[in-house]
Amino acid sequence: MSAAEATEAPAGRPPRSRPAPQALPLDLEELIRDPDTRIVVCCGAGGVGKTTTSAALALAAAEAGRHVVVLTIDPARRLAQSLGLVELDNEPRQVDVPGAEGELHAMMLDMKRTFDDIVCAHSTAERAEQILANPFYQALSSSFAGTQEYMAMEKLGQLRASEQWDLIIVDTPPSRSALDFLDAPNRMSRFLDGTMIRLLTAPARAGGRAGMRLVGAGFLVFSRIISKVLGGQLLRDISAFVSALDTMFGGFRERATATYELLRRPGTWFVVVATPEPDALREASYFVDRLSAEEMPLGGLVLNRTHPPATTVLTATRADGAAEEVLEAGGAGAELAAGALRVHADRMAVASREQRLADRFTSAHPEVAVRTVPAAAGDVHDLDGLRLMADALTGPDGDTPTGVPRTRILPARRS
Repeated sequence: MSAAEATEAPAGRPPRSRPAPQALPLDLEELIRDPDTRIVVCCGAGGVGKTTTSAALALAAAEAGRHVVVLTIDPARRLAQSLGLVELDNEPRQVDVPGAEGELHAMMLDMKRTFDDIVCAHSTAERAEQILANPFYQALSSSFAGTQEYMAMEKLGQLRASEQWDLIIVDTPPSRSALDFLDAPNRMSRFLDGTMIRLLTAPARAGGRAGMRLVGAGFLVFSRIISKVLGGQLLRDISAFVSALDTMFGGFRERATATYELLRRPGTWFVVVATPEPDALREASYFVDRLSAEEMPLGGLVLNRTHPPATTVLTATRADGAAEEVLEAGGAGAELAAGALRVHADRMAVASREQRLADRFTSAHPEVAVRTVPAAAGDVHDLDGLRLMADALTGPDGDTPTGVPRTRILPARRS
């Protein structure tokens, strides 16, 4: 029997509606309290609240007794202000959380400084000076596509290796595609193994004048062609850069591979953040599929900035009808009461639309746990605001004003 036949009603009766798909509950409280959880990566499209979600989870974990560092990529000052700090930089700073059983540190990625630190740590002082002063390196370390994502991975590896914190929460970069974060290590490896890089480093690798004689003819032809495309000075800058950086290439590859594998190990969880909008949920769906293909651990989906109504007893249709009846009856306060009923009707309409989008996601990904988080009344600008969001993220599943489980915005339809 087909699904259509199963739901077809007998003649004279209205068709039965299909029951809403039931999402699995996402227990973020258990996830951040579990001592085996060492890394949580918050990812998703830009503008969905990844940074605030990351900070709120970090605050909840610190208050639960964990020693936490949250690495944000968002340069906006509002996160620092909400944590009670004047500013954030490339070094972890402790956040004063009164009454917390654990500790909370926060930092903001500075991709150029992180790259500079890698150069200084993995080369001699003389070679590091040559690299840092190279114009091509200066452009690469501050604006090259993918550098921010790769440096976020580098910093994550450094934080994990330090063993100073038992939980690291990462707010991924605001890329055009959330998949860029996963691609960063392999992209850097492909860049280092690329034909142009190998040709530019061939003379140095071959060794001295003898090496130049072996590769000189081919290199001269190559350099003439590239010079016409890029310009002679830029080619010389690139050649000097890769020659100075040649001894570090192996280290880049090794760390890229190690960090990628770190993301696949037990103890790492990805939390996808989205808003109830088609584009954000489409990006979340792509990311879920990619995580599954890469066999990376998915914690679940945080559906952020939802708009649940104050009550689910009164439908939008009934609220609109009641507003008309109140206005027709007239009397003191009729307009005010009718206005309140219409506001509720509008809120129910918005919630219904958001729930349909959420149900569509759950139908496509029934194995993904979901936690809905209501939109805040305003911007989160202090620890109290972060704590309210943390409560919404980690509170009991059924502890909501309407009693609707936190996996949903509206009660589930029944067949």
